[in-house]
Amino acid sequence: MPQNRVAITGMGIVSSIGNTMEENLHSLLHYKKGIAPIVNIETRHKDAIKVGEILQTNEQLANSLNLPKGHNYSRTALLGCIAAKQAVKHANIEDISSFRTGLISSTSVGGMDMTEKHFKNYTSNPESRKFISSHHAGDSTEKIADHLGISDYVSTISTACSSAANAIMLGARLIKSGQLDRVIVGGTDGLAKFTINGFKTLMILSDTDCAPFDANRTGLNLGEAAAFLVLESEVIVKENNKSVLAYVAGYGNANDAFHQTASSENGEGAFLAMQKALTVANIQPKDINYINAHGTATPNNDLSEGRAIQRIFGPTIPDFSSTKAFTGHTLAAAGAIEAVYSVLALQNNVMFPNLNFNTAIPELQMIPITEVTKKPLEYALSNSFGFGGNCSTLIFSKS
Repeated sequence: MPQNRVAITGMGIVSSIGNTMEENLHSLLHYKKGIAPIVNIETRHKDAIKVGEILQTNEQLANSLNLPKGHNYSRTALLGCIAAKQAVKHANIEDISSFRTGLISSTSVGGMDMTEKHFKNYTSNPESRKFISSHHAGDSTEKIADHLGISDYVSTISTACSSAANAIMLGARLIKSGQLDRVIVGGTDGLAKFTINGFKTLMILSDTDCAPFDANRTGLNLGEAAAFLVLESEVIVKENNKSVLAYVAGYGNANDAFHQTASSENGEGAFLAMQKALTVANIQPKDINYINAHGTATPNNDLSEGRAIQRIFGPTIPDFSSTKAFTGHTLAAAGAIEAVYSVLALQNNVMFPNLNFNTAIPELQMIPITEVTKKPLEYALSNSFGFGGNCSTLIFSKS
């Protein structure tokens, strides 16, 4: 067994189906989806679309972090701080500086939820300028790092919907190469009118609950979430006799180089990412027990991803499902929340249902899991694919 394995020792998550890891697991096991009409955002599309919304206001989130009045935290930063603190606590880390520790956080939305409210008043109202300064993608990362007390290495990744998967991959590589001993990795994105309008313009939003891998799928539901995982070296695990939730066994990143938003017809980027991840993990396709698919429920993604899966696994496709019908597509956070779900699957020997599925896509004839299904699991594969063709795959192992 290689000695430089990357262990997962803590996880934290807040999503539309739960404010803790335990709540998320309960929702997954009891078919409790978070897709519903918009509550917190004033938009002309309020009654026309459904989203996976966290039903806490920014003020409530800030109060849970004991922030002073007059802060400039965006929703993305608030959610990220909450999830990252959960992860560190779950990993039983008492002194964050006792080992070389990094933070790699990812986001697409950044501070848009605040800047879209305040940019018009930038010149006339000095108070609004503090929110403009929290717009950039790195702001939420810096705030999370400050909350955790991390200064050894702090970085931000923004590769659209594969962002958090790439954060996990980079963190694992930094540990395996000996540059860091511990890395907190993940992603966070809050809902904003900008993303709602943007995806509406792309005409890929569903006006009802999304149906991943269904022949009659009409598009995705947007969601908001944050999730972080604590990655630690074997040295830390052994020295501190730490409990290990799972291991980051493999990872791969590739690019379709096909289109700004669409995936290629044969899923070239997805195929290459899965192939690379299997190579890094040093396992065969037959060793994968469960796939947490990207499964956005858009006509393009599900067909493209399905073809890539068929290219990798041939006629014997592992059990698979998309959990986005529970949470919505949480953009840069998706790879992290689905990494948490993949680890929960391994820990509990359970696979989560693909909600709203009725009819197989004719070109694929692939049928996802539609019920909570128990079986022994050793390896779980999780896909995350982003705009610009950026495709990432992670493989998690129990041992």
